[in-house]
Order: sequence, then structure tokens, then C-alpha cells
Amino acid sequence: MEILYFARIREDIGLASEHLALPGSVTDVAGLMDYLQQRGTNYHAAFHNRNIIRIAVNQVHAAPDHPLRDGDEVAFFPPMTGG
Repeated sequence: MEILYFARIREDIGLASEHLALPGSVTDVAGLMDYLQQRGTNYHAAFHNRNIIRIAVNQVHAAPDHPLRDGDEVAFFPPMTGG
């Protein structure tokens, strides 16, 4: 799975993107955010206020309960991003 981070989330994590093989227990975007938060303090900081994080799965806006499949591209970004 390709994960993209934008703006403040990218700055908090220190990466623009990464490719991850997720455990079988991660079945939706909310589960992905739970998994990512457990990867370290930088991830925890990036996802601490989930209510303002916007999500896109395969370049289409999605909700936290959106199901995930192998090969999906998931992007996380704050409500407003700069150019």
C-alpha cells in the first residue's frame, strides 16, 4: 500500500510517502490510522487530531470507515494545503 502525507502531516512524520505491507487486522482507513499512530511519536503527533485530517483513497475523498485493499493509495492531508 502506498501512503502519501501532505503539509503538516508530512512535516510531523518526516516523510512525503512510504510503501507499507499492512497486517491483516487493518481493514479500513481508521484501522490504518490506529496502526500508524503506534509506529512512533512522530506518527502519533501527526494523527492526534483525526477530526481535521482529510483522506483520499485512490485519489477519491474517503471517510475513516472506507475499506482498504492491497494496492490502494491512501493520502492524508489537513483541511487546507498550500501550493
